[in-house]
Amino acid sequence: AGAGITPRLITYIILNYGWQWAFWVSAMIGLCAGVAWFVISRDKPREHPWITAEEISYIESGLPPASADVKKQSFPWRGIFTNRSVLALTGSYFCYGYVAYIFFAWFFKYLSQVRGLNLKSSSYYAMLPFIAMAICSPVGGWISDILVKRAGERAGRCGVACGSMALAAVFVALGTRAADVRLASVVLAGGAGALYLSQSAFWSLSSRIGGRSAGSLSGVMNMGSQIGGAVTASLTPWIAKYFGWGTSFFVAAGVCCVGAILWLAVDPDSTLQTKLEPLPAQPAVSPGRM
Repeated sequence: AGAGITPRLITYIILNYGWQWAFWVSAMIGLCAGVAWFVISRDKPREHPWITAEEISYIESGLPPASADVKKQSFPWRGIFTNRSVLALTGSYFCYGYVAYIFFAWFFKYLSQVRGLNLKSSSYYAMLPFIAMAICSPVGGWISDILVKRAGERAGRCGVACGSMALAAVFVALGTRAADVRLASVVLAGGAGALYLSQSAFWSLSSRIGGRSAGSLSGVMNMGSQIGGAVTASLTPWIAKYFGWGTSFFVAAGVCCVGAILWLAVDPDSTLQTKLEPLPAQPAVSPGRM
């Protein structure tokens, strides 16, 4: 939603107040978000003044049981980097990030410089992919949850993600073939939305597979997406320069297909085994000693 508002907001600021104010406004928004986070957030749900007893009960009922004889857990780095499902998730999220960051980094420029829209019109049409993303993220999670209840984790998570990324590949490939720039924008926005239908599956399965190490596993998975974004930031304009922007989007569609195929290798029932190390034995306290 924030990315959807940005093109129009920044364009308005640039046209009316100059490009420097676009950075000042962005900085102020960031500061406001930081203050809000500092004031509202807490380390633990139980510490929050707004939480209800029902919420605390619901949250804590889903936590792994705490044990008095457990000191710490040995993190299974080897298990993460040798687990087939984790590698497939990370590889697929690389593909996801490659395609998603085309919209973040290059879509506005594609509309204005390649398709010939003026700055004001580009700002409106550049909002479409992000509006589609904002809508399809929760919709994808909703669909996924329904299918999990009816057909199991594999259909609800892997099936939805695989189908969504395959559909995104079709939209991205067809978008550049549309002669009318407005139609092309709508079709490519459809590709962005289809891509984000798969997002919840990545995070729900990284949590499920990771267990106690869900945070670290999801961090590794998200690393794949960021690498994909870094690659597309430099590779996309290079392909466009030598082979045309149409080829750049076709490559992105191919990458998206690979991401869909990788979901076939994900086992939703795979788990990481975390070794728990017991506390050292406590010395006995003799009578009369405090």
